[in-house]
Amino acid sequence: GSRSAQQGATGGDGSAGGAVAHTPSAEDFSLSLLDTNLPAEAETELRSFIAKRLTKGALFEGMGNVASVGLSIPESKVGCYYCRFQQESLLEMPTLESDISAPEYVVCFLGGSEKEDTFRLELDKYIQNLKINLDLEQKNLETCVSPYLRSWFEDAICPIQRVVQLFQDNLASLLHAALSYTPVEVKNADERTEKDISRFLAAASLQGLVQEGTMTSLCIAMTEEQHKTMVIDCSGPQPQLHNAGSNRFCEDWMQAFVNGAEGGNPFLFRQILENFKLKAIQDINNLKRFIRQAEMNHYALFKCYLFLKNCGSGDILLKIVKVEHAEMPEARNVVTVLEEFMRE
Repeated sequence: GSRSAQQGATGGDGSAGGAVAHTPSAEDFSLSLLDTNLPAEAETELRSFIAKRLTKGALFEGMGNVASVGLSIPESKVGCYYCRFQQESLLEMPTLESDISAPEYVVCFLGGSEKEDTFRLELDKYIQNLKINLDLEQKNLETCVSPYLRSWFEDAICPIQRVVQLFQDNLASLLHAALSYTPVEVKNADERTEKDISRFLAAASLQGLVQEGTMTSLCIAMTEEQHKTMVIDCSGPQPQLHNAGSNRFCEDWMQAFVNGAEGGNPFLFRQILENFKLKAIQDINNLKRFIRQAEMNHYALFKCYLFLKNCGSGDILLKIVKVEHAEMPEARNVVTVLEEFMRE
């Protein structure tokens, strides 16, 4: 075996466990505890689970996994997010002897179920920030790393829930801004609220689901329309919105969020957000199909128009397809006609 591995744990709704693994090869490593808030028996079981995964070579650096783990705690089966990483500063240092590698760490966050999988990307980012905070000798374990590990649930899982509770009926405008790539400026907000709003907008946008070029063009188009910037003023108990847009689609989905707020389950909010984006993508794909048909068929053009009128989000969908079809003359003509009809 070799030097050590990190394990961190968190209280509240989520626990964190971490183990540090120095892994020259899949079989040759040792795990030693750095930080946890798990009972000793459960920590040993978690360490055994992580050791098996390491032996199988199932942990890739910087990419988190989520699994169900049986532990000797009241819940018995818990969802465990675990991620292996190497210290940032050591990645860049050349090793003098080939058989010595930098210490590696495994961080585990435990929640009530495998629903942590819906937040895997957020937790991966959370680990990236931990790499920056971790110094070589772990001198800052008590002052920096432990508090960071213990606040994982609040910082990575709860932002969407906090935004829903803060905005309530104004949430429709936030969803509209995210879908239409409208620039958003936040004023008079504390750091956490500003970060929460920014994360919500990123999570609600169609980034990664529409073509990269389309997204870039939409961002440029919306930024050039200076009057379109939405301003959120957080100086009062309720955010005040200026230049806010909305449509029936976003208002219907806002209602789903507000109804879900009674239970106060952050995983439910994330699922609603994913369904919201899925429906928007389905509508875009349907409209594109209708436009292809409308290039040769006037009845299909009328179907396009009816779809835009009834889907509740015609304003945004039209902008997206206009950008996507900018280089296609026939489709562009269809979009121009649709724009005229929608204006009338």
